[in-house]
Amino acid sequence: MSRRTRRTAGEPGPARPTVSVCRGCCCGTPKIPGVDHAGQLAHLRRSLDGSATVRAVECLDACEQGNVIVVQPSAEGRRAGGRPVWLGLVNDPHAVDDIVSWAQDGGPGLADPPDILDLYVFRPSRRVRAELER
Repeated sequence: MSRRTRRTAGEPGPARPTVSVCRGCCCGTPKIPGVDHAGQLAHLRRSLDGSATVRAVECLDACEQGNVIVVQPSAEGRRAGGRPVWLGLVNDPHAVDDIVSWAQDGGPGLADPPDILDLYVFRPSRRVRAELER
């Protein structure tokens, strides 16, 4: 996982939401059968081009929830109270479509997620959350 330094106060954040797609030891591998992992990532990148940043990341250390996707707010969304939302067991193309719609609408802090995504939300350990925010 990246060891970037945190932004300092007053430094602008991202202008659009960031969708981080776990592609580590379990997520995105044959360990989770019946999912077109490459197609899932390609669909997110194609559909969110221009409205969100999509990045594949190394293991997010929440393997029991694979495939994991984290939707992080834009700077404006964070100012509005948005925080990263962790989604697990994202193995259904319809769930990916709901994530796309939400991110296109502004993501955390700016738009309410589709209600169905409540079924995918989970809270990882504080250590794991801190790693992603670096």
